[in-house]
Amino acid sequence: MSDDGETLRENVGQRFARLPATADERDVEGRVSREEVLDWWETRFGVPPETFDDYTFWEKGAGKIWALAGDVVSPIEVEAIGMKVLRTRQEHWKPTTDAVQRFGPEASKNVIELDAADARAFAAGEDLEPDWDGDWGYLIGAHEIAGGIEPIGVGLFTHGTLRSMVPKGRQRDV
Repeated sequence: MSDDGETLRENVGQRFARLPATADERDVEGRVSREEVLDWWETRFGVPPETFDDYTFWEKGAGKIWALAGDVVSPIEVEAIGMKVLRTRQEHWKPTTDAVQRFGPEASKNVIELDAADARAFAAGEDLEPDWDGDWGYLIGAHEIAGGIEPIGVGLFTHGTLRSMVPKGRQRDV
């Protein structure tokens, strides 16, 4: 593969490229900026932008955003780097289970606290009909453990139903 400037400004499915700091610095059409990612986490979940101060953000493929605690050269052709945190380039951005479990404790909104029975069902991948009068869309499903609220995973709330988005391979019967 050529490393000329034109090739580096293309989205390549098997190459990670660092997100630009701002939209003004974007050189790949459709690629989100670090600023947009931080704004989304703050707007949707109330996660303060400084939560991500030690992380760099990367895109691999179309809209698969990864976070790395640290930095490496960009672009880089590796299979994985850090943790997949977000899917963009779709109508509604979707956080990953890993991201919610890692950064969700900092969230101050759109967190639905589940009782023990609902938390077990949610972790097992079951849909719920919770009493929720907040925003529709992706929520952080959480449960109180040892005096603190711990994120379980991502849920999609629409029409009174919370669909567990916990991946099948991560679902547990607890």
